[in-house]
Amino acid sequence: MTGLSDAEWKLMNLLWESSPRTVMGLVAAFRDTTGWTKHTLITMLSRLEAKGAVRHEEGGRAKQFYPDICREEARLEATEHFLDRLYGGSLGLMLNTMAGTKSLSAEDLDALRAILKKAEEEEK
Repeated sequence: MTGLSDAEWKLMNLLWESSPRTVMGLVAAFRDTTGWTKHTLITMLSRLEAKGAVRHEEGGRAKQFYPDICREEARLEATEHFLDRLYGGSLGLMLNTMAGTKSLSAEDLDALRAILKKAEEEEK
């Protein structure tokens, strides 16, 4: 799968939360927040199908759309792409940048310590 655009993430998040969805169901769900039309959503769904992120099944009067990848898989790919693009794949460099700009709260630091402790234990 290739990366998802911001708009595609919005659509995928809705499908992960509640599937299946029809095009008209998606139009109704996004009407107030995005104003996406039926044609816009059909185009987006076609692109997502081509990327392997969405699939559809013929159902009654309308196609039923489902996510074809899990959220964690998509997050992992997006994170790896972000790290490669901005930090040459280095998580340490990214964390150093965040720490250097004081972007990390005390809660963030506690969470990172817990993650690192768990990773160390699993490696042993």
